[in-house]
Amino acid sequence: MAYPTIRTDFSRVPSPCYVLDQARLRENLERLARVQRESGAKVICALKGFSFWRSFPMVGQYLSGATASSLNEAILASSEMGGELHVYAPGYADDEIDQILDLAGHITFNSFSQWRTFRDKTLAHPRRPSPGIRVNPEYSQVETDLYNPCAPFSRLGVILDEFRPDELDGLEGLHVHALCEQNADAFEGLLGAFETKFGQFLPNLKWVNFGGGHHITREDYEVDRLIRLLVEFRRRHPHLEVILEPGEAVGWRTGELVASVLDVVKNGMDLAILDVSVSAHMPDCLEMPYRPDILDAGEPGERPHLYRLGGGTCLAGDVLGDYSFDRPLVRGDKVVFLDMIHYTMVKTTFFNGVRHPSIATWTENGNLEIHRTFGFEAFKEKLG
Repeated sequence: MAYPTIRTDFSRVPSPCYVLDQARLRENLERLARVQRESGAKVICALKGFSFWRSFPMVGQYLSGATASSLNEAILASSEMGGELHVYAPGYADDEIDQILDLAGHITFNSFSQWRTFRDKTLAHPRRPSPGIRVNPEYSQVETDLYNPCAPFSRLGVILDEFRPDELDGLEGLHVHALCEQNADAFEGLLGAFETKFGQFLPNLKWVNFGGGHHITREDYEVDRLIRLLVEFRRRHPHLEVILEPGEAVGWRTGELVASVLDVVKNGMDLAILDVSVSAHMPDCLEMPYRPDILDAGEPGERPHLYRLGGGTCLAGDVLGDYSFDRPLVRGDKVVFLDMIHYTMVKTTFFNGVRHPSIATWTENGNLEIHRTFGFEAFKEKLG
């Protein structure tokens, strides 16, 4: 799939740095807004996948709100985006639930035991947040177990055998999440499994949240099919509010991680050491795992000069992989990793004390805004 046109002048971007392109973000938001408009479903931004909060005012112009998976995310979404706030976490702590209820418009519980624990407090809250329960349809096409919420023995959501219809009093919605970077065909399969197992409970509820993992802004995503599926579901259940909460689709291909070559050494092949770390700044590449694309680079053998790229930490496995380039790499060359603004960016650490990438935006009028740089104090504060 072709990468979107890049307008960024990377010679102006400091290294290392995550840089978001506002124009590309707006294109994604316009597609998501179309789904919202034509399907009648609400689309909200999942902060676990996209937390570039400097862009939240723009996101809030297009989407209905945000979904948070922790108190910190809830505070961030509430303070920086506005709109509706939905909250789901695998478990809520006693010393955080009051503040979460103060912020949330919808709150989803992961189990009936959590619902029992916080039921009275939720129903008595003056803001009356709408409570729901997360269910596990025991159906998923996700191949990587690390990202499969419906894998065997998953702790996320209630399976049908453990569902408690006698404890539904007060609950107003069901939340189901079973996708990861998937197309509308996977959602159609999920929809069938969900209605087969839990459709009997829908007449007495007010909303259904179909979670994230909908790769709506990917070039080959079947947007028309998604809209049709949502419209048909709403016709079958006209009393239900329907919610989607993509995160990665919001930030998909909207920005890059700019790095530089610190050194080139030899050990059987050319090895380039960068001023970024795979384990600290691109952990998703190791977890998924996946091989990120690099601007003006190719597979081994595709271009004349081959390098194994590694990070700047002392971790032996801090290695990204082998890439070929049109010319030899030298110290100071920029290496631009594509599509680094969603899940990758939100998982970074200060491991080994290596410099954390700065945060920047390439604005629609062509300006580069540097929002944040990270020095020693940020590293120290992280450690107490």
